[in-house]
Amino acid sequence: MAPALVDTTTETITETRPTYDFANSGTGAYKVAFNTGPKAFQKDNELQGTEKQPPARYPNYLPVWNNETSVYPPLTPFTHYDHGKDADPSFPNLLKDAKVADLTANTGAEVHGVQLTKLTDKGKDELALFVAQKKVVAFRDQDFADLPIQEALDFGGYFGRHHIHPASGAPKGYPEVHLVHRGAEDTTARDFFEERTNSITWHSDVTYEKQPPGTTFLYLLDGPAAGGDTLFANQAAAYRRLSPEFQKRLHGLKAIHSGIEQANNSRERGGVVRRDPVTSIHPLVRTHPATGEKALFVNPQFTRRIVGYKKEESDFLLNFLYDHIAKGQDFQARVKWAPGTVVVWDNRVTAHSALLDWDDGARRHLARITPQAEPPTETPFES
Repeated sequence: MAPALVDTTTETITETRPTYDFANSGTGAYKVAFNTGPKAFQKDNELQGTEKQPPARYPNYLPVWNNETSVYPPLTPFTHYDHGKDADPSFPNLLKDAKVADLTANTGAEVHGVQLTKLTDKGKDELALFVAQKKVVAFRDQDFADLPIQEALDFGGYFGRHHIHPASGAPKGYPEVHLVHRGAEDTTARDFFEERTNSITWHSDVTYEKQPPGTTFLYLLDGPAAGGDTLFANQAAAYRRLSPEFQKRLHGLKAIHSGIEQANNSRERGGVVRRDPVTSIHPLVRTHPATGEKALFVNPQFTRRIVGYKKEESDFLLNFLYDHIAKGQDFQARVKWAPGTVVVWDNRVTAHSALLDWDDGARRHLARITPQAEPPTETPFES
């Protein structure tokens, strides 16, 4: 049974232009390792290839930034239902022919023998619960990339309303698909590391939205032979690792999440901003509606400040939590990409970071389907 909620509303900051500087008022620092956009996009290299790199395997997924409409109205609230609550916890429809191998003892799994797009609704319900329990699951040998894009979207739409990213490129005609694209012969990693010592950018996706994503799908189109893996952190395990007294202190606290820095970065690199950037207030600890697990819900990319705390107080606590998550290799997993891979994670109880560790100009091209979920809420503290 889903846990009872402390309240059913989410506080919000209604103005889209803040009355103070979010970027400098809190600990969170927006950091861009994958600095792609229309200025850097080389269409000929993608369609025709180069001397060292082949053409894009999936040209229908190449990004455009001027889709059918370039400006979208603000997102409106909707009622989300988590299908994991309806799942059979023995997973008879999802895993009956599957080979499952855990990535670590407490985070992640790799699955062979399941074709996601062939699942019945019962199988999809079980998928939602299985991913919520495992946090991140790499499904191998999938047909997602070869389907018509609309069919992939139809599958993802079972899990919630599609999120249209306010700043990323998308396939022409399909703004609901968020593309992660670094083109052929792009070697700007070398420039990035002139100013940075690492490319780690721990975050949960678009947490500045009033209803951030839940069950999320990312699938490989093209990638380097080695490199470009993705790290995942189990935010529920990170919460459990804290002492009961510290857990208790976190409950009831809320933090500001901001999309303003991401929008500004997009403008600076010649990109788009499809909606006015928003800020939201979410609890530092949220409860998953299907599992009842509590998880930390902060990340340095989008979390800016704890409500009611002075700057130094907020910085101190948030820095501790960021450091705790980043150093928690005993509740993290690393996913290696391969052709035909679909990685499914629960954005409510995980954080992740891509790795910029190749500089040979190989293309890295992935597509994300991002169903939104419920507003983050917390249940009463239980020692």
